[in-house]
Amino acid sequence: MDNAATNVVALDSLLDSRRVWRGQSPHVDDASTQPTGHSALDAQLPLGGWPYAALTEILSARPGLGELMLVWPTLARLTAAGERVVLIAPPYLLYPHAWLQAGVDLGRLSIIQVQGKDVLWAAEQCLRSGSCGAVLCWPSRADDRALRRLQVAAETGQTLAFAFRHQREAVNASPAALRLVLEGSPQQLRVLKCRGGNPPATALAHRVWH
Repeated sequence: MDNAATNVVALDSLLDSRRVWRGQSPHVDDASTQPTGHSALDAQLPLGGWPYAALTEILSARPGLGELMLVWPTLARLTAAGERVVLIAPPYLLYPHAWLQAGVDLGRLSIIQVQGKDVLWAAEQCLRSGSCGAVLCWPSRADDRALRRLQVAAETGQTLAFAFRHQREAVNASPAALRLVLEGSPQQLRVLKCRGGNPPATALAHRVWH
């Protein structure tokens, strides 16, 4: 996304923009969950949506399998309600027209471009600040300890957290409240772990979120 279409800000400026911790957002639909915007996925999740104030991992073999389409309805709803959404180290330039078509208010979208360990650090600070409706990050590496810090930070800031990682990480344990994997052949979505119950046995076809 070019500079005219988005607001690329320094982390300190972002956190300074709202100096009072908000506690719980008045726009939250439920204290423990928020709908994903995909009814078939909500029906498969014990809580009926994204676990609120928690970390969700979205794993895929490569970028571009529909991972953004999974979260766009939520981001559109949050930005429409005046919430800030922060993207940390996205792997590619964002295409503004697609985000606009998805209903996301670009004026409420911020991008932080950092590398290495700074990705996790920036995500943790944004989550803890309580100044964001959702924080999305693309860490190149993240061990159990780092992910646990994100989970705690999401709880502290009462914020939705999303970490996009490679599918190979599915074999490793994770403290995330929800883990999804997007598979490319066949193209489908599987729930690996979900708060509140056992993962469903069946996968969702790609048309559910496309």
